[in-house]
Amino acid sequence: MRVSVVLFTADLRMHDHPPLRAALAGGGRVVPLFVRDSGIATAGFGAPNREAFLRDCLADLDAGLRSRGGRLVLRSGDVVEETCRVAAQVMAGEVHVSAGASGYAQHREERLRAALERDGRRLVVHEAVTTVLPPGAVSPSGGGSHFAVFTPYFRAWSRQAPRDPLPAPRAVRLPERSVASDRMPVRGGVRGLSPGLAVGGEKDGRRRMTAWLRDGLAGYEEGHDDLAGDATSRFSPHLHFGTLSPVELVARARKVGGPGAAAFERQLCWRDFHHQVLAARPETSSADYRPRGDRWRDAREQAAEDVAAWRSGRTGFPVVDAAMRQLAHEGWMHNRGRLLTASFLTKTLYVDWRVGARHFLDLLVDGDVANNQLNWQWVAGTGTDTRPGRVLNPVRQGRRYDPDGAYVRRWVRELADLPGPAVHEPWTLPAEERARYDYPDPIVDLAAGRDRFHRARARDRDQG
Repeated sequence: MRVSVVLFTADLRMHDHPPLRAALAGGGRVVPLFVRDSGIATAGFGAPNREAFLRDCLADLDAGLRSRGGRLVLRSGDVVEETCRVAAQVMAGEVHVSAGASGYAQHREERLRAALERDGRRLVVHEAVTTVLPPGAVSPSGGGSHFAVFTPYFRAWSRQAPRDPLPAPRAVRLPERSVASDRMPVRGGVRGLSPGLAVGGEKDGRRRMTAWLRDGLAGYEEGHDDLAGDATSRFSPHLHFGTLSPVELVARARKVGGPGAAAFERQLCWRDFHHQVLAARPETSSADYRPRGDRWRDAREQAAEDVAAWRSGRTGFPVVDAAMRQLAHEGWMHNRGRLLTASFLTKTLYVDWRVGARHFLDLLVDGDVANNQLNWQWVAGTGTDTRPGRVLNPVRQGRRYDPDGAYVRRWVRELADLPGPAVHEPWTLPAEERARYDYPDPIVDLAAGRDRFHRARARDRDQG
C-alpha cells in the first residue's frame, strides 16, 4: 500500500490541486497535513486578519476532505520536523508540496528535502499551483534569471499554454494507521480583527468566483479602477491562501473571453510577474530592487506625525484617508487605493516604502510578500517601474477615479454631507463652510512634497 503525505501550504483547496491528485493517483493513500508554522510568527508575518481567514480556510478544507472520506491533520511547530514526524508515523514514501517563491519557502523546501532524504523518503515539488506559470517558465531572450519589466514578461507569458485545471478528487483514502491532530481552531478566538473582514475558505471563494465571472468580468476593463464602483474581483485573499486556483481562473476567464477577461488575465499575470522577481531575487522582500540612494525621512522622528496621520486616515487628503480607513475596516483595500496611498507615503511624504509595507502587512488579509513588497517597491520607484519618478497627485487621482466623491463619502464620514467633487478639496471651501467639517487640513503641500522627492532623487519627473 503506497502512502504519501500532502503538505498544504498556500494552496488550501480541493479543486485543481496537483499535489493531492498526484498523491492519490493509482489508489494511493494520503495524509493531508497542514503545519501551523512557528517560523511565520517568529518572522513577524503573523497578523490577526490573516490568522482569522486562515482558520476559516482550514475548517473549510477539513470539511471538504471529510466529505470525501479524508480529514486534515493539523500540527504546530517547525514545518520540517512535524512533516518528517508524520511521514515516519505512517511510513510514507513521499511528501508532496507546492513550490513557493519567497526565500523562506525556498529554504523550507531545501530543509525538507534534505531531512526526508536522510530518512529514505522523497520530496515531490509541484509547480504552477499557486501561480499560473512557475517562476522561470519564461526568461528574457537576452539572458538573465528573470524579467525586470512587466510588458515583455506579459508578452512572453501570454504565449505560454498553462496546464489544464484539475477537478477535485471524488474520494480521499487515509492510511490505516491514524495520525494525531491538533484541534481545528476557529475564527472566534482571534482578537483585533478588522470589523468588515471577509470570510475565508474554498467554499466561499468558489461561490464568489462563480458570481463574479458571471456578473462582474464583462465590465472589469472599464470598471476596475472605479473606487466607488468596487468592480474588482476581490479574489486576492483567496489567491493568497490558495482557496482559488489562478490556473483555473485564467482558464475560466478565457472561456468567457472579451475585453474584461483580457484585463483580468493581465492582472493575474502581474501576480506571476512579482512571484518570478521574488523567486530570482528573494532579498527584495526587504531590500531595494533598484537602490536609488534614498535618505528617507525618519518615520520615528522627523516624519513621525505624518506617518501617524497616514496610518489613521487623517492626512487631510480625502481619497488617501478613505483608502486607509477602508484598509482598517476591511483588512483589504481597492488596488487603486493601494497605489495612491503608497505614492503619497513614499513620494509626497518621502518615507521609506518598508514603513508602509509593514503597516499593510499588519492589516491586509491578502498580505503577500511577493505582491505587497514588490508593489510597494514599484510605487516607490525602487522596484520594476520604468517611470520611477512618477508622483501620483491624490487630488487628481480622486477626481479621476472617484469623480462624484462617493468613495470618499463612504469612508470619510466627516465629509459625508459635502456634495460632489468638492469633497476632494475641502480646504478650498469658504472659511465659514469649512468650519462645519471636523476634518484636518492637509499635512503637506503637494507641490512642496513633490519637489522634495525630486530633489532627493534628481530623476524622472513625471506627474501622475
